[in-house]
Amino acid sequence: MAKITIRRDQSAGTISRYIYGNFSEHLGNCIYGGIFVGEDSDIPNVAGIRTDVVEALKAIHLPVLRWPGGCFADEYHWRDGIGPKEQRRNMVNTNWGGTTEDNSFGTHEFLELCRQVGCEPYITGNVGSGTAQEMSEWVEYLNSDGDSSVVRERRANGRQDSWGVRFFGVGNESWGCGGIMRPEYYADTYRRYQHFCRNYGDNKLYRIACGPNDVDTNWTEVLMKNAAFCMDGLSMHSYTIPGGWEHKNPATGFSAEDYWETLVISADMERKIKLHADIMDKYDPEKRVGLIVDEWGTWFEVEPGTNPGFLYQQNTMRDAMVAAIHLDIFNRHCDRVYMANIAQTVNVLQAVILTKDGKMVLTPTYYVFDLYQNHMDARELGCTIEAAQAGTEKHTLPGITASASEKDGVVTITLTNLDPDRAEEVEICAGVPVQEAKGRILQGKMGEYNDFDNAPLKTEAFSDFSIQGDTLRVKMPGCAVAEIRMKVSE
Repeated sequence: MAKITIRRDQSAGTISRYIYGNFSEHLGNCIYGGIFVGEDSDIPNVAGIRTDVVEALKAIHLPVLRWPGGCFADEYHWRDGIGPKEQRRNMVNTNWGGTTEDNSFGTHEFLELCRQVGCEPYITGNVGSGTAQEMSEWVEYLNSDGDSSVVRERRANGRQDSWGVRFFGVGNESWGCGGIMRPEYYADTYRRYQHFCRNYGDNKLYRIACGPNDVDTNWTEVLMKNAAFCMDGLSMHSYTIPGGWEHKNPATGFSAEDYWETLVISADMERKIKLHADIMDKYDPEKRVGLIVDEWGTWFEVEPGTNPGFLYQQNTMRDAMVAAIHLDIFNRHCDRVYMANIAQTVNVLQAVILTKDGKMVLTPTYYVFDLYQNHMDARELGCTIEAAQAGTEKHTLPGITASASEKDGVVTITLTNLDPDRAEEVEICAGVPVQEAKGRILQGKMGEYNDFDNAPLKTEAFSDFSIQGDTLRVKMPGCAVAEIRMKVSE
């Protein structure tokens, strides 16, 4: 039997809703076909944006969406994506598939998407091939209501009032596709570019600096030492790539060894966050600067017969386990992790949604976000987990992961049984009497997935537990993620 003790006297603070963000890039069919189909499409849409996708994202209360990249961001010139569509400049997307980008989805379209979904926009500016002036004028176009040529340009394009965009990234992966910069060079470049990203009116820009690639602690050290005073957030990118870049796993048809290797790599996110958080604490002991994990998720081989540059992969219950592991870690470190953005929203990497022409399917990862949404803006509660190791001789980790929070007198615990074959009884000690509890669950075989003609995986009501005072005894199936909401008395 596994045991979870909820420590209501221990808390890392409030779990930021932005931890449950998504990332959307001009890559493959994420934007075109996945999110945007144009106003003349037979697929139901509002202003060219797919209605089914919007409704799905609204249902999980998506809090923030990052755009336009990714590597695409540092080749993106925002003026190419405004004005009459027939006059917009075409470009070749050299990063992803060599396709022609017609810029029919630009600033106005992205912010209309955010309006429809009800989420905040997070825009990444071009440092790699753009100028400080170009970035400065984009921020002005977004947020100023003054009488300037840039604002008049926005109004001529149909938007009278500013949008009040808050989250703004100054470059993407500047250590790699965003310019192959040294940290010292980027720190100085960041300082200069962000200086010209002005605040307008009551809107205070939340400036996000490009942070480390995975475990590059030197990058974090240099950035925090030289630029922490003028940043609000520091990004971090870390993908789960079993087999490594040269021998990536297939997304389906994988072995048990592949499964456990994937989960062990995912669980290493805890160590990575601690590495960077320790450095950030040295320069920012008050934790003013948020760690922004704005690209995370699985990266497998693309589906056979698809464009390798489109990064289209299926999404199995293995991906659901990866999502649960990551979200639990982010919750536990909410004192430093302020935002996270899974890569990517639709049709790319660990997508929450897949589309094919007029069809749409929700992935197991989508349903994990559904199960976790009550953690948003709740007070994190410490959890002590006692669970047996699970896995193979080569790859092992504790078989149970969980996180807990409290809001409005309700304690929410999300728990996951990572073992694909064995059910586990879990004893949850809440520390105070439990008056009643309700549950939901996602369960399936480790390689099972939803496809357009067969989608068996979804959240369902869950009641396989009993209440005994301050304790719940839960029977967790193998390869399952559950949410239990407990009404407690003090």
